[in-house]
Amino acid sequence: MGHPQLCVTVTADSTAELRQRRDATVDADLIELRLDGVRDVDVSGAIQGRRTPVIVTCRGVRDGGRFDGSEDERRRMMDEALTGGAEFVDLEWTGSPDPRIAVDASRVVLSTHLSAFDAGEVEPCYRAMRATGAAVVKIAAPVEHLMDLVPMAALGRRAAASRERAVLIGMGPAGAASRLLANRFGACWSYAGSAAPGQISAARMVREFRYRDVGVDWELYGVVGKPVEHSLSPAMHNAGFQAAGRDAVYLPLAAADADDFFGFAESFGLAGASVTAPFKAAAFERTETSDDIGRRIGAVNTLRRRGDGWQGMNSDVTGFLEPLTDRLAFEGLRAAVLGAGGAARAAALALVEGGASVDVCARVTARAEETAAVCGAQVGAFPPGPGSWDLLVNATSVGTSPKSDVSPMPSSALDGRFVYDLVYNPNPTRLMREAAARGCATLGGLEMLVAQAERQFEWWTGARPSGSVFATAAQAGLMDRMERGA
Repeated sequence: MGHPQLCVTVTADSTAELRQRRDATVDADLIELRLDGVRDVDVSGAIQGRRTPVIVTCRGVRDGGRFDGSEDERRRMMDEALTGGAEFVDLEWTGSPDPRIAVDASRVVLSTHLSAFDAGEVEPCYRAMRATGAAVVKIAAPVEHLMDLVPMAALGRRAAASRERAVLIGMGPAGAASRLLANRFGACWSYAGSAAPGQISAARMVREFRYRDVGVDWELYGVVGKPVEHSLSPAMHNAGFQAAGRDAVYLPLAAADADDFFGFAESFGLAGASVTAPFKAAAFERTETSDDIGRRIGAVNTLRRRGDGWQGMNSDVTGFLEPLTDRLAFEGLRAAVLGAGGAARAAALALVEGGASVDVCARVTARAEETAAVCGAQVGAFPPGPGSWDLLVNATSVGTSPKSDVSPMPSSALDGRFVYDLVYNPNPTRLMREAAARGCATLGGLEMLVAQAERQFEWWTGARPSGSVFATAAQAGLMDRMERGA
């Protein structure tokens, strides 16, 4: 079986718009034409003049689509698509064979969208659908755990080994690997677009994740967190791997908890991972060895596999310092660090060791006390009051897109010298805008993100990423997300 194809889903409100979007689609081997939602459906018009093979689909409301007409009407549209020569039609599985499959099974995608993932339900469902003789069987199910993908991938590989054409998709953020690693799921194609939960644009799949190139033996890396959809780490690390000519791909891994991630990592053979909130402390606890900083603050943001175990490293401290050292002298500086997680610990430790007087300020006093004790800092009020700081560091996620119209500080208390917001999307944040209006110098989190990611890449590969590859990829990724409001 060759490399899985890429099917791009196209939706529209009118037939003319559907045709326009169809013809403007690039990077597609197949185009899924979604007729549900089209107010003036012209099936023949939708498929005439196409330059790329199509799958004609009309998904009902109960199956997550927008079509609310009668079943007879939907059946008529699918019959017209078959008669009109569409390469495929997508028929919903109803639990019994559809007579249209017998007419031309070679052009039928038989699909079902499960309401919830149940490992014991997927394979019996697949076997019943396969028995109909349809050319392709597609099962999509919402997944909340990375580990839900393990039996899904095993079933897909068995199907591929039997030369059966299947598409098995985990919907939602936790299912991203099933879309990006279609070959490891035995899929004949994957879907791109924005029509379903967890879909990724074709441009990102092809250029950022190198969908058409990824082999089954490529190294796997990823960023684990909750959430991770906003992360720029895939853009940076995939650009780094490509520039280095390394057969490796880096994925977003939205884990339910630490056990979920480590189980997935073992099952799929991950070579390494970046770790973000809220798993940095839990990741440290799973490592066999760690660097000195990771041991001191009890948190790591980077993992790599060695033998049967994991090594940990914390690049947050060096990443935090690199953009700041040329802008401020730390000796005698009064610093207030907002937050008490792994990023706050890294910031507080770096500032304390540089000679600053540091207050850790968090909503939960017990967590602030724990972080302060680890880093040699003091506990401060949350939020810190006016006149209490020279440098303010926001090490919380408050202000991150899409909830970007909030700030962790009242503007009246922004009377210090410098505000360093570790949030990088949007840029600037509301905190930065309000601080600048009050006369503070400001710095966003993008430079730190790039610096710590470059250190991670070097630790994994033994070589620094070339030139400005990471900075360029991060800037481009941030612009793309800001344009999409993500």
